[in-house]
Amino acid sequence: MATVSMIHSSGCELGDVPTSVTPLHRVGHGSPLVLLHGVNMSWRAWRPVLPFLINRHDVFVPTMAGHRGGPALGSDLSRGISGVVDVLCDQLDEVGIETAHLAGNSLGGWVALELARRGRARSVVAISPAGCWQSRRDLVRLLCLFWVARLACGAAPLWGLVSNPALRRTWLSRVVAHPTRISTDDLKDMIADAAHCDAIGRVLEGAVALRQLEPFDVAVCPVRIAWAERDRTTPYRRYGYPMRQVVRGAEFVSLPGVGHMPMFDDPRLVARAILEVTSSVDESSGDVGTVRRRSVARWSA
Repeated sequence: MATVSMIHSSGCELGDVPTSVTPLHRVGHGSPLVLLHGVNMSWRAWRPVLPFLINRHDVFVPTMAGHRGGPALGSDLSRGISGVVDVLCDQLDEVGIETAHLAGNSLGGWVALELARRGRARSVVAISPAGCWQSRRDLVRLLCLFWVARLACGAAPLWGLVSNPALRRTWLSRVVAHPTRISTDDLKDMIADAAHCDAIGRVLEGAVALRQLEPFDVAVCPVRIAWAERDRTTPYRRYGYPMRQVVRGAEFVSLPGVGHMPMFDDPRLVARAILEVTSSVDESSGDVGTVRRRSVARWSA
């Protein structure tokens, strides 16, 4: 991973951060920014980061099709990820968003790239995105992880980990580097999201076709791929390196000290990774009415 640059959370100019955020799917002011969650999750996965973004952006955080609280999956499951993107395009149309900055984690990063392919993106920040794997064995490994998680989330004893620090650390260490930073309420939501994720159920049943991300032209919009340094779910060697071959020319950076879902580990760091890209694009396009002018740090590969 020596060729991947590093982002640090120190020195992030985020302005006045509110102490709480109303749990709405759309909040803030500025240029539009869409946040996309990972598989087994919902819009709630982005709650820790929202306070750092809403002073700069009109933030829309949808729950994707087949996930708890989101729209149902379409009937044609053979289309795989394209079916989820179709529904998401409808969601964006419903709220009047034609194009936006896109930031996604895991599955959300893959979906963000597919939305960009359809001309819906001003920029993309994909955080440990899904969509590529080194070998068939790596895909099977991921499916096994999802299968175990689904079985566990459907079992009543799993709720015992909510009040058991040792069990919490063991369970959460797969997706975050700092399990103690996840609140009890967030943990309950994570379990409920996973237990009611129809999308992963259909994948495990073999009803949804999984095909790798097709080569992506970065001329479409600026693309940053930010890989979590301590990602145990989709480690860079197995899943990040092959993405370099598919998304050629994208900026690759590393998020130090965080796991697969860095929104909980270090929301300020995640916000900086997003804002550096969105601020640069907005300033270049002249959309600076609600963006504070500042220099954007750059790294060499």
